Amino acid sequence: MNEFKDKVVLVSGGSRGIGRGIATAFACQGAKTVLVASSAEHLAAAVEHVAKAKGAVAPETCIADLRTMPGCESVQRFVANRFGQCDILINSAGATRAGAFIEQGEDAWQDGFALKFFGCVRLCRLLWPMLQGSHGHVVNIIGGAARTPDPDFLIGGSVNAAMHNFTKGLAGLGRRDGINVNAILPGLTATDRVELLFEQRAKANGLTINEVREQQIKKDGIARLGTPEDIAALALFLCSSAARHIQGTAIAVDGGATPGVY
Repeated sequence: MNEFKDKVVLVSGGSRGIGRGIATAFACQGAKTVLVASSAEHLAAAVEHVAKAKGAVAPETCIADLRTMPGCESVQRFVANRFGQCDILINSAGATRAGAFIEQGEDAWQDGFALKFFGCVRLCRLLWPMLQGSHGHVVNIIGGAARTPDPDFLIGGSVNAAMHNFTKGLAGLGRRDGINVNAILPGLTATDRVELLFEQRAKANGLTINEVREQQIKKDGIARLGTPEDIAALALFLCSSAARHIQGTAIAVDGGATPGVY
């Protein structure tokens, strides 16, 4: 019997990219997925995408602005009223900007932390009682910049590093409360998000998007860009009974691009 059948899986940022890929993987395993995003249009497209996958259970959707506490609270109420439980929380929302540091104003920094970091913190806190009741799992989708600073990605790197620290600390609470908490650090992954980052880097450095893409792949020394399915495969494992002894770990899925041992 599939261990994810009828499990309730909440995926923030589930309407596109890595979040949608993870939601699709769980839905194909029989899980009841809840996709959270701020765009009704993108959520509708995601439902259609997931429903087309072989054996997938059609997902539920919740429109919310995770930059705000009321938005996060509305997600908690939706899950509590609709299912009365939450077994797995995947925090995948957030699109921090790349670009030239001196051209990035206060608003860009505030926005970067508001969605990816504070959205994650709030959902973890609000859903913690339900996760504790189910001895559930939290997986935070962070990014390689948490470990490898980049002068053209200072907002993203700072947010990712904060999420990395938060995840490690939260895992200590998870040991006490019976909740597994881990993180995934994707490298360059073929999503609309990465294409936007290439565009931002190109603008900051006076290059074409193709030049930036080729430079980044060469710099990282990777054979190809990752895919959402690469990330989803690890998310499934981390939330399985086979991974119950893995706690407070951040695993890179980047084709070997991370240069250091940490």
